Amino acid sequence: MNVRLDHCVIKVSDWEISNAFYRDVVGAEVIQRGAGYAYRFGSQQLNLHGPGLTPTPLARIPVQAGNSDLCFVWDGTAEEAAGHLRRHGVAVELGPVDRNGAQGAGKSVYFRDPDGSLLEFISYR
Repeated sequence: MNVRLDHCVIKVSDWEISNAFYRDVVGAEVIQRGAGYAYRFGSQQLNLHGPGLTPTPLARIPVQAGNSDLCFVWDGTAEEAAGHLRRHGVAVELGPVDRNGAQGAGKSVYFRDPDGSLLEFISYR
């Protein structure tokens, strides 16, 4: 059996601000989906709950803006990731620090999206 993550869901409070952030800072391809959007990263995707949508079905405790914690693989070094964030005016909350991810030992940089969700760039270099 070969199982892998296809998508997960986050909630955003402002389409325009979130779309720009995830496109320019995180590197997502912004995909229009009906009245909303999704953020695609290669073969993985973030589906979005946001303004004007009534998604079904919902988790028992629906996703709230700002309560997600997501990690993205950064192709460069963690130091380069921190520089990228600073150039976009995004505060580095922690890092670079040693962490372990799905590919083993790496270095991570932590930051927040416009709604306050915790995001992480991990580098395996």
